[in-house]
Amino acid sequence: MKKINLSRAVIQACLIFWAALQIFPLYWLLTFSLKDNTEIFQGNMVGLPSVWRFENYTHAFMGGNVGRYLANSIIVTAATILIVCIASLMASYALIRMKWKLQRTFQLIFIMGITIPIHAALLPVFIMMRQVHLINTYWCLIIPYSAFAVPMAIMISSGFISSIPVELEEAACIDGCNIYKIFIQIILPLMKPSLATIAIFTFLQSWNELMFAVVFISKPAYRTLTVGIQSLVGQYTTDWGPIGAGLVVATFPIIIIYVILSRQVQQSLIAGSVKG
Repeated sequence: MKKINLSRAVIQACLIFWAALQIFPLYWLLTFSLKDNTEIFQGNMVGLPSVWRFENYTHAFMGGNVGRYLANSIIVTAATILIVCIASLMASYALIRMKWKLQRTFQLIFIMGITIPIHAALLPVFIMMRQVHLINTYWCLIIPYSAFAVPMAIMISSGFISSIPVELEEAACIDGCNIYKIFIQIILPLMKPSLATIAIFTFLQSWNELMFAVVFISKPAYRTLTVGIQSLVGQYTTDWGPIGAGLVVATFPIIIIYVILSRQVQQSLIAGSVKG
């Protein structure tokens, strides 16, 4: 029993140490956002602020226009998640459940999209967006973000649809449901774990993306949060406190989304392991 208790204590100590390492960057970022340049460059990088400068957040939102950039990021990310979830579920259902010509070919084409890095298509996508006059709009980000997120989403949702018994759909069909009712009333409720997984992956990709947002957006009115924070860096001098405040604003939505959807993601991982 002493050996068991000792090993358990060692494991718990290692887990606590690992948790502290993971939480420390958030603590550092939060304290960094509440300091001024003098305190940051005089050596107090880790400790608590000697003066809690909450005005850094006011400066970031008012002077740095972080509020507008945050709203733009929310619009782009929300639209991307909605499009990806709808498109991937409908495409996966057609690829897995329906029998039609070239079904296997289209499935391979969708899956091959995973192998193409998003930034490898920067130039051709920019040319296409310029030709259709979508540069400096929300759509010049929403369309490529959605296009590059759909293949991974289809791969995730296809595995879940394959695990759903066909007998459920057959029973619903006998009861008089058409294909649309079967999809909405039978398939969609069972796909909540995969939807949460797709939403988190899509959110991280769209929220943190920088290259497309820098190249495609030049008007301040359409800048996303990543580009907006970058614009806070001055040409000659930089006030790092407001930049830290902007980074906090950009980071905490990711944590909140993951906390809300973490249970669904865990269920999706368990379901995939049981199926395997």
